[in-house]
This record gives sequence, structure tokens and C-alpha cells, in this order.
Amino acid sequence: MKRGPFAALCLLLAAGFAALGVWQVERRAWKLALIDRVEARVHAAPGALPPRSDWGSDLAYRRVRMSGVFCGRETLVQAVTAMGPGWWVLTPLRGIDGSPTVLVNRGFVPADRRDPATRSAGQPAGPVTVTGLIRTSEPGGAFLRSNDPAADRWYSRDVAAIARARGLQDVAPFFVDADATPNPGGLPVGGLTVIRFNNNHLVYAITWFGLMALSLFGAWMLIGRRGEAE
Repeated sequence: MKRGPFAALCLLLAAGFAALGVWQVERRAWKLALIDRVEARVHAAPGALPPRSDWGSDLAYRRVRMSGVFCGRETLVQAVTAMGPGWWVLTPLRGIDGSPTVLVNRGFVPADRRDPATRSAGQPAGPVTVTGLIRTSEPGGAFLRSNDPAADRWYSRDVAAIARARGLQDVAPFFVDADATPNPGGLPVGGLTVIRFNNNHLVYAITWFGLMALSLFGAWMLIGRRGEAE
């Protein structure tokens, strides 16, 4: 049996596994840098809403403080939280200084408090100040569930789609998760942002490098046996 082609295949596989292992090491470094950046942002002092010129940059989880008036109809987005199933309450905040409208995720309400009339104490009519984290839009919907604006069924916080459905103009392309500052009456409950990044890249890297080592061992065995056969 010709062992040379099989040895060459093992070497080719080893090179591929080595490349995948290096890629995972690089991904791990990128993920750790991302985690550090987000941690720094969420614990920083809140700043002003970023200017329009910065909207195309990475703003996720930047802490901001805004003043304005809640206006327009709120949008309820299906939510599953540590408090159980219910709804996120997204309400447009119009800036009092002429700044753009921002969708604010004011927080969570349980299923039996969906109707704003059941939580009227938490519906401010005058100027408010909101502190929270900038979040990127969630277009389309959730896994296996698409948003249905016509039926007012929302499974993700799709800023552009909600703005169109509510007839909003001059809306920022992101939304803001309000912090845990209590609302009158206790609802909605803010401050439930979950920040979690999967970081299994070290395990993946070890796996790929292990397969590389096995491939090299296989090539060595084949080449060694070929030498014995000769």
C-alpha cells in the first residue's frame, strides 16, 4: 500500500487545523478586548446622546443620559427575563432641546400589566431624564418568529420597523435600555439589560491544535512505516 499520499493528506490536514487554531486564538483576543471595552462603557459616567456624525460608529452599551418628553404610542415587545415572561415597553422620547427622538426601552412589565391603564402611575406626562445604555437595533424578529407590524406583534426591538409603524420622524437608529431607576408605581422595571458574551475560543483552539497534533502523529507513523518497508 502506498503510504505517501496518506502522509501528505495528514500533513495537509495538520496545516488546516493549525490555521483554525491560530484563528481561534485571534478570535479570543478580539473577544477579550470586546468584553473589556463593554465593561468600561457600562461602568462609565453617563454622557450626552452621541451626535449624528457618530451614529455610524460602534455605540453599543455606551452609557448616556437624555432629557425629553415621552410621546406617542408605546410598543410592547415580547420578553423573557429573570422576572418571567412579559413585555418590554418601548416609548419614544422626544428631546426638549430639538435633539432626535430616541426609542427608550423603559423596562419590563408582566403579561397581566400589558395595558398602560393598569400602570398609569408609571406614565409620566411631563419632562423626564433617562439614564441608560445604547443598544443596537434588532431587525427582523426573533428566532423562528418574525415581527408583524400590521398586527402589532413584536418579537425584537427593531427600531426602524417600530418607527415606521408608529409614524415617527427623525429617530435615532438605536434604542436605549433604561437603567434601574424606579418608575412611579414600580412599573416598568428597568435595569434588566443582560450583558453576556460567549467566550469558548480557548476550548476551540485547543481542539484544533489537538487535531493538528494527531494529524502530525499520523503522518509521522506513515512516513516511518514507509521507511521500514523500504
